[in-house]
Amino acid sequence: MLNARISGIASYLPDDILDNDMLSKMVDTNDEWIMTRVGIKQRHILKAEGEGSSYLGIKAVERLLESTGDKPEDVELIICATSNPDYRFPSTASVIAHGCNLVNAYGYDIQAACAGFIVALQDATAYIRSGMYKKVIVVTAEKMSSMVNYNDRATCPLFGDGAAAVMVEPTEEEGVGVIDAVLHVDGVGRDHLLMKAGGSVKPTTHETVDAGENFLYQEGRQVYKHAVTDMLTSSLDIMKRNNLTVDDIAYLIPHQANMRIIEAVADRAGVPAEKVLVNIEHTGNTSAASIPICLDEYRDKLKKGDKLILTAFGAGFTWGAMYLVWDL
Repeated sequence: MLNARISGIASYLPDDILDNDMLSKMVDTNDEWIMTRVGIKQRHILKAEGEGSSYLGIKAVERLLESTGDKPEDVELIICATSNPDYRFPSTASVIAHGCNLVNAYGYDIQAACAGFIVALQDATAYIRSGMYKKVIVVTAEKMSSMVNYNDRATCPLFGDGAAAVMVEPTEEEGVGVIDAVLHVDGVGRDHLLMKAGGSVKPTTHETVDAGENFLYQEGRQVYKHAVTDMLTSSLDIMKRNNLTVDDIAYLIPHQANMRIIEAVADRAGVPAEKVLVNIEHTGNTSAASIPICLDEYRDKLKKGDKLILTAFGAGFTWGAMYLVWDL
């Protein structure tokens, strides 16, 4: 029986750094306040003129192809998870495919906010298991700085820019690859985390721009409460239905949203700190890109057969967990 495995991984973070001292000169905040509340010291920012999320995605895919040795023309599908598309249309996947010369690949975007990687990887897994495609790239590309209000001290310290890409291919080896996933969505979260203007409900006008409604809006307490509960519950659910204990798991890789959320989820799940992969201090929250960027950073620590739990939560609310056995 065919299953899907990650056969390659790569990531890209832009060179420019925005650290807490720099932020303190832009808005009323300081390093101690930010580190205490969210655990972020710095974030990477894409400053290249006229470049959007596709620029980051192209860099990540180019690195992926270089590392795997795959030819661009052999890629059959590219799925891009992003909350920051270059344009409302065309898709960012199509821009990345063109930029990377993926001449034979179909492509599309998905919008699952910060849960985008596990949702897109589940999509790719279904294509692989069906036999429809044999080489699928999942790319997450987030120019979060494009939607951040740098006059809002509550949200501007949180987010950074970045991208990551994985190659997904079939395997007949038993017990490796993407084993299971639980995914959820609940529209109750809409008003707590959204961009109020710029869509079809409230198109961009001078008034919406003046009101700051074209920036990310977040009600932190509500998001924190739901994120901890939902990431915890989905992680425990996936463990239970696959008969896994904490001892069985090599690592928990949570969405890198906020250090307090990460610690609360791990603590309540009984996962010791040494089994939780974290890189938020130097990347910030890169939305859909956070989990694969973290996986790539710790790639040398991972070994074949490691049982991993990935969990994420984002706007919608959209959340879930995935059980993945490393095979790279």
